[in-house]
Amino acid sequence: KLISPNSDIHNELRRRSILRTKNVTGEIGEYLVVKFYNKTRGLSNLFLPGPGVKNIDVISRKGDRYSIKTITSRNGTTGSFWNPESIKKNNKTFEFLIICVLDGDYSLDLILELSWDDFFKFKRFNSRMNNFQIGLTKKLISSVKVIYDKKVVS
Repeated sequence: KLISPNSDIHNELRRRSILRTKNVTGEIGEYLVVKFYNKTRGLSNLFLPGPGVKNIDVISRKGDRYSIKTITSRNGTTGSFWNPESIKKNNKTFEFLIICVLDGDYSLDLILELSWDDFFKFKRFNSRMNNFQIGLTKKLISSVKVIYDKKVVS
């Protein structure tokens, strides 16, 4: 009941523009990523696109398109990337993928930034769901840009 769509907490998170949909984990991750990028010197300033924009979650001031996927474990797998035929043809739908890992308290644990080429290299096809996903592995983490790592900061 604490975070049900009609709860006081859920309504407060919506009022603060932290939540816009029913995807609570994804929305919290997007909010924390945008907040982190916008307060950190040297990172792009990000903002939400207008309604109806597909395949991306935020845009930079330079016009770069970002997709953000939030997971709750360093051993997790991202949510789905749909339109597999377009991806197989290497039709770029975003310039950067940000993978946000939240800890058990829904605080930032890890932020990774992948270029489209990184995404294309590490994507895995899920034939049951007919989509692509990215699994977090040591190889992935060591191969892409680590924006934030709680283990390094702590």
